[in-house]
Amino acid sequence: MNERQSKILKEIVESYIKTAKPVGSKSLCKKLKCSSATIRNEMAHLEEMGLLEKNHISSGRIPSEEGYKYYVTNLMKPKELSDKDAMKLQTIFRNHELALSDAITSCVEIISEMTNYTSVVLGKNSEDNALQQVSIIPLQHQHIVALVCTDQGIVQNKQFTLPNNISIQEVVKTCEIINKMLVGTPIDEVSERLEYEIKPIIAEKIEAYETVYSIFSKTFSDFASKASETVHVSGKKYLLQEPEYNNVDEIRKIMEKFDDPNLIEKIEATDSDRGVSIYIGKDSEFDPNVTVIKTTYRTNGSEGTIAIIGPKRMEYDRVVGLLSFINKELNKEDSDE
Repeated sequence: MNERQSKILKEIVESYIKTAKPVGSKSLCKKLKCSSATIRNEMAHLEEMGLLEKNHISSGRIPSEEGYKYYVTNLMKPKELSDKDAMKLQTIFRNHELALSDAITSCVEIISEMTNYTSVVLGKNSEDNALQQVSIIPLQHQHIVALVCTDQGIVQNKQFTLPNNISIQEVVKTCEIINKMLVGTPIDEVSERLEYEIKPIIAEKIEAYETVYSIFSKTFSDFASKASETVHVSGKKYLLQEPEYNNVDEIRKIMEKFDDPNLIEKIEATDSDRGVSIYIGKDSEFDPNVTVIKTTYRTNGSEGTIAIIGPKRMEYDRVVGLLSFINKELNKEDSDE
């Protein structure tokens, strides 16, 4: 590709990203100081190379999937965050009262607001998570909440209704035994120790021990599965505002994909690269009409993927700059540990 063709492709991609309208030769004449005939000729070459496509309702051109890929690899420069946006994110990461998982969830919500794209975080918490405390919170009418937290700041709660023959005091007494014997135990070992070490003890001290045991068994079982993987999707509404999703069938299809855990899991990064990766169209394995840009984090005993999902005509320079900033902030947190 010669220099003029590179400039034409860059102008077409960036114009189409902003307007979602095909780009004609006349609109490029002044910018590139070429005749309309010269630009049409170069656009035809770019189309032959598979980098541009002709819109069926216009004589203008739009970028092809390969055109976006060439632009991202060869022509785009990541855009630095504004001081205002950087401060918003830094305030979250430097709030040490927030657990990492809460900080990242807040972060992806802000990302969606900044970009008007959908953000996803898929987290895996390290097996280093150990039980820190179990609490029982009595409510009205035999209702209780079992609260479990780990030394890594992960908190989950589960609500139960006790049968009339079970007193809250018996549940609290069992909770005290668990805290005395199991605090410090890795989360993935808690259920087994509960079965073989705690159950025989409460069988001697609690009359309806089977029912009480089942409460804690269910709580820890659910906690282990939720603590190991977390998924948070923010800003789905933004994707629906794009012209690519201007009919009911397209909206239904993309919403079904967001509700499909198997498809959401495909967003998760599978490589060990800590940088920013871009997957356009079919390469995204999520939807052929979207781009997925993602980065990974490994910090404070947890790891996961933060991804931004938007149309193929996404503001690549801004999103890559944003995720690069987040990547550096999270790595900074890791090195500070």
